[in-house]
Amino acid sequence: MALEAPFYGKNVQSMLKLGRAQGVAMAAAMTMGLDIIEYSPKKIKQSITGNGNASKEQVAAMLKNMLSFTVKEHYLDATDALAVALCHYHQISHGGLKATKTTDWKKFIKENPGRVKG
Repeated sequence: MALEAPFYGKNVQSMLKLGRAQGVAMAAAMTMGLDIIEYSPKKIKQSITGNGNASKEQVAAMLKNMLSFTVKEHYLDATDALAVALCHYHQISHGGLKATKTTDWKKFIKENPGRVKG
């Protein structure tokens, strides 16, 4: 399962809610025995547009051209998820997988001690 690594944007409440949702998704994936791969927002944007500082609109426009679909502006968050999936596909198909891969909780905690709250 591929995820966008957490980041702090403009709203700390949004970041906290996103972190909770990511935690649930990660727990579900680990319960099912799936590997978890995280990509930074810059890595995802670089993979899709060639520019790690691209805007949501630029990412959506590139996905629209690559995959031949129409997206309405209020669905830009959905294109973020599609961008993560396509970034993951590119990494796997080109053998360049250098993202964080986690297969169990003990390994995740050992590799990410700063993300664990006591």
